Amino acid sequence: MAQRRRGTQRSTARDYPRTARLNELLREIIGEELERIDDSRLDVVTIISVDTESDLRRAVVYYDCLDGEDGDEEALAALGDARIRLQSAIGRQARVKRTPELRFHPDPAVRSGARIEEVLADIGPIGEVEVDPEVYGGDGSAIGPVEP
Repeated sequence: MAQRRRGTQRSTARDYPRTARLNELLREIIGEELERIDDSRLDVVTIISVDTESDLRRAVVYYDCLDGEDGDEEALAALGDARIRLQSAIGRQARVKRTPELRFHPDPAVRSGARIEEVLADIGPIGEVEVDPEVYGGDGSAIGPVEP
């Protein structure tokens, strides 16, 4: 029985689950195919990730639109129009038993991140805190409890 060599960090298929590999492959195929489609509504769409069911019947494609939430309706309509073409490209390029039915959703993580950035921008830079002279002395130290 052959021994495994220690110290080598070689990735194998077991280290990277099948569905994760398939999700990445589908994301690449869909992204490349979107570049080939001549639809101006898809120029501002980016495919973020794909989540495929284990039985390969359906896959949810998460996208982001540069127009933000305002462009979601238009992007969703364009992706819906291109769905059959995208599924055909997957069938041609990926060697899978079944081509999944694609469903499209805006990526909630991107929207959450944008909202967090917006809130942080409203807060302002750290260190620029206004000192209330009634609560703190002139040097910024507390002068004691303030009664209402």
